[in-house]
Amino acid sequence: MSSHKTRHSAPALRVDAHQHFWRYRAQDYPWIDDRHGALRRDFLPEDLKPLLDQHGLAGCVAVQARHSPHETETLLALADQHPWILGVVGWVDLRAPDLERQLAQSSESGKLVGLRHQIQDEPSPSLFMQDPVFARGMRLLQARELSYDLLIKDADLHAAADFCKRHDEHHIILDHLGKPDLSQEDPIAWADRITPLAALPHVSCKLSGLITEADWQQWRPAQLLPYFYLALELFGPQRLMFGSDWPVCQVAGSYSEVHQLFESALHELSADEQAAIRGGTAIGLYGLQGNCP
Repeated sequence: MSSHKTRHSAPALRVDAHQHFWRYRAQDYPWIDDRHGALRRDFLPEDLKPLLDQHGLAGCVAVQARHSPHETETLLALADQHPWILGVVGWVDLRAPDLERQLAQSSESGKLVGLRHQIQDEPSPSLFMQDPVFARGMRLLQARELSYDLLIKDADLHAAADFCKRHDEHHIILDHLGKPDLSQEDPIAWADRITPLAALPHVSCKLSGLITEADWQQWRPAQLLPYFYLALELFGPQRLMFGSDWPVCQVAGSYSEVHQLFESALHELSADEQAAIRGGTAIGLYGLQGNCP
């Protein structure tokens, strides 16, 4: 593995850059199906804080889990109550005719650091990313210097690269390494597909969500670590960040197992590089400096 020479001036805080909170109601979260029985309950800050403390993490970024302005408002309220919720990636309909008003209203909270849409669940994610109305919303979002979390699957990485090329005025953060198709067991083929995204300097990536893409009962670190190593080669530490994807990760493993998998990929990196991936990248790209304790 090549050595990445970086300088990092952000505080040496460790951040979980991707997790969720919700008060569970079946009609609100239809993606939580029979396979996700462990997720059919409330997950709130008092459930996560002991896990962050256990692993030396200073705080987290709460990410939306449904297309709902109400959920975004709830996450922002939780962030106001708990200083260690350093930022919120919420949801606003980027195709709404009154988008400018909605963005202005949402941005009144200093904890809103970005937006996301579950593009992976659209009937045709590739076509969705070509929608001119959605493109207009992206331009308005980036003009406000809000990050965008891109949630797509492996099959749409090529379309995602084209999408990111068209929207290069602010940071775009790829969730869950683009959800590689682990059934193929071919990290090199995935690396070829993600390389055009990694070549774009405004695109970063979350080292998150891999264990739920694998076999939930039989995944092993040796199967998943090659994806981490390839991401390090392609993006570099300044464009990578840790995310637990808690509580979704719990269908396949504990918070500790996710954190241990991530940490095991960092041993060959310098102290500065490790600090970047553990928290510095998230602090810088999401603009969390003003929110850090």
